[in-house]
Amino acid sequence: MEEQMVRQVRSFNRTVAQRIGALNEEFLGRDRAIGQARLLWEIGHDGGDVRELRTRLELDSGYLSRLLRALQTDGLVTVEASPDDARVRVVRLTETGRAERDLLDRRSDELALSLLTPLTPDQRRRLVTAMAETERLLTAAMITIEACDPRDSRATFCLRAYFDELARRFDHGFDPALSVPAGADELTEPAGLLLVASFPRGPVGCGALKFHPGAPAEIKRMWVAPEARGMGLGRRLLTELERRAAAHGVRTLRLETNRALTEAIAMYRSAGYEEVPAFNDEPYAHHWFEKRLTWTPAPPPNRWTERRL
Repeated sequence: MEEQMVRQVRSFNRTVAQRIGALNEEFLGRDRAIGQARLLWEIGHDGGDVRELRTRLELDSGYLSRLLRALQTDGLVTVEASPDDARVRVVRLTETGRAERDLLDRRSDELALSLLTPLTPDQRRRLVTAMAETERLLTAAMITIEACDPRDSRATFCLRAYFDELARRFDHGFDPALSVPAGADELTEPAGLLLVASFPRGPVGCGALKFHPGAPAEIKRMWVAPEARGMGLGRRLLTELERRAAAHGVRTLRLETNRALTEAIAMYRSAGYEEVPAFNDEPYAHHWFEKRLTWTPAPPPNRWTERRL
């Protein structure tokens, strides 16, 4: 990674933290720091599961507990066991908490206006456009990809969503039982592997490999959730599958796809996959692709150890 890129990101972080008041103990002029204010906003008027809040905000459980205690002390929230499951804790805003959240909403609008007002109309458009792109890229950077047991709940969620989408998009629907199989055993090493892409809120994509000793491996079950599309996640999954295939000694990758999946076809072609004659009897396929892998190891990580804030 280039040092200048790292420096620019850090400079951006410092500017934003100062400009939005994240350094102040009294965020938006209230008697609480930004962490408590953000938690109030996330709880919302409908309340929420404490465990889900921790996952969504990526907070340490101890820190979240301290935030909740502070809000309870101020009479802004209540925390109780769920009536459906005593192991689950549910947090809700009190009437005072709802009023405080509404006030924070209004002051957040005022802060946003204070950022935009000094600028010209053209500068405002440029800033808002840049912010939207920055938010999208930061969201993409939060997605992680890791190998997952096909029987894991994250994997089964993705596979169900994948099958459901194929059933909607294919001309005559989709029945996994009629397709070339790629069952859990076939997607578990050493026979194969399954990758799952996850956002803090849950899984948002998957992709799999089936290995065939002495023959090309196959890419299977490529899917990206609608809300995660346009972030380059499909390409990231494909690249990671290629990397892992190469690490297993695979030199040729194959895949088949349906003509309805135009976005996938375009991605495969742009990634160097060439159309070839049918190599299996997949009843739902119209296109068959193949790619020779020429994977080279990634360069060693950057050793820059700049420590200034």
